[in-house]
Amino acid sequence: MLFSRLGPFGSARASAVALATILSSPALSAPMLTLDDAVLAAGGTAPANAAAAAGVEAAAAGRTVAGLRPNPVFQGQIENIIGSGPFRGLQSAETTFGVAVPIELGGKRGARVAVAGAQLSRAQLQAVIAAADVRLEITQLYVEAVAADRRLLTARDQARIAADALRGAGVRVRAGRASPLEEQRAEVARINADANVERLTHLAKATRTNLARRIGREVDGPLDAGFLDRLPAATFGPTQPTPLAGTLALAAADADLAIADAGIRLARANRVPDLNIGPAVRRLEATKDTAAVFAISIPIPVFSNGRAAIAQASAERNRVAAVRRVTALDVGQAITNAEVAAANAAISARAAAGPALAAAQEAARIARIGYREGKFSQLELLDAERTLAETRVAAIDALANYQIARARFERLKAPAPDKQGS
Repeated sequence: MLFSRLGPFGSARASAVALATILSSPALSAPMLTLDDAVLAAGGTAPANAAAAAGVEAAAAGRTVAGLRPNPVFQGQIENIIGSGPFRGLQSAETTFGVAVPIELGGKRGARVAVAGAQLSRAQLQAVIAAADVRLEITQLYVEAVAADRRLLTARDQARIAADALRGAGVRVRAGRASPLEEQRAEVARINADANVERLTHLAKATRTNLARRIGREVDGPLDAGFLDRLPAATFGPTQPTPLAGTLALAAADADLAIADAGIRLARANRVPDLNIGPAVRRLEATKDTAAVFAISIPIPVFSNGRAAIAQASAERNRVAAVRRVTALDVGQAITNAEVAAANAAISARAAAGPALAAAQEAARIARIGYREGKFSQLELLDAERTLAETRVAAIDALANYQIARARFERLKAPAPDKQGS
């Protein structure tokens, strides 16, 4: 019996080889695909990562643009032409050519750079968030694939047991020790077991296909079959609230608040009018003389004095601050729930894959011996085998649920990267 030789679920190496045999014999020579391998492969092909990288590139270009000074303006002007009297034609024309240089006041350029720098930091943080989301997604797909493979192993073993029971029932019927009804029941059990193997074979292939689609390569080799069995210590569980500061989720809200603060600074800087200073050269056609001209202009803030822009930026900052407070509450609640879910999933997995599975295996073993010796009925044997099969599947589900719950918990409390000068 497969499970008696390998333990409740078998060693990682033996299970991987058995699964490779089931799914495709050429896979025996393929290397094992671990979770870290899958995450690494997905990182280079995930559209979310590509979009985040493009966002960082765009934000970096935006900061470069924000630091540029305004372009000077070339100006040309011709006066006193096509008039009357001495101003007829071009004989009294005065031609002026010069350059107007805008001079920004109030720290506008620094304020623009600050906004663009905050946006760049937010884009870089979004790239880290995207990578964390991709890891969570790949972890879920990997767990589903490993669990599907293990369910297929269980179904194969149950189908073998059902076939053995059918042969045993046939022997008993031909020896006159049992009615033909027992053989019919055993045949029904074997048919259902074979159908379950076929269904789970399709499911195992589908989970591998989904994983392959995300990582951009074929998953034709064995997976880390022992991944599901890695349970925490018995003391695992929520002990004290997980600090929110420094988590990715809250760091994103902080980055949005930094952008809003920089926006207020820029709105205030924009209230200060800019100067336009321009030297020029003027030629007087009548006397063929030239003269220097120096012009200076400054806008008069009559209709747009910048107060409305500051009010808008301040309101936006208040909105972002409120969203941050909501985010802190939501993230704190989500982390607490995820931690409890992971702890409870660990308890369920430890019980289902330990005492419950051992008891079901022992009950099935006793039922088989008793049935062969005529002490137990076939119905008792079938009930014990059905309980064992259900317990095995329940253990696999519990282990998979724990791994997914743990991955979600780790994603929620993932730390934000250290701030670096940009």
